[in-house]
Amino acid sequence: MSEAAVQTGSGHELYVRHARIDGRSVALLRAVDEGDRCVVEAQVWPDASTAEPVRPGPYSFPTPVEATRFVTHAVEAFIALGCEVAAS
Repeated sequence: MSEAAVQTGSGHELYVRHARIDGRSVALLRAVDEGDRCVVEAQVWPDASTAEPVRPGPYSFPTPVEATRFVTHAVEAFIALGCEVAAS
């Protein structure tokens, strides 16, 4: 997926951030602008033995700016914990 907005079934995908540690997925955050709100969908792999991710949320925000603030804080926390975070 690219940084450019992608049309999805329920809105425009704004971006995806993928956190990994030692090559293993830890979390994937996806922001979708639905027009009247912005939704952040999450997938989280809580430990190495978990093949299927937990899907907390979705987290709904009134604007893309607020959703981006949430994702930015999450990304900063992942980096502080030693994760590599990439746009995908």
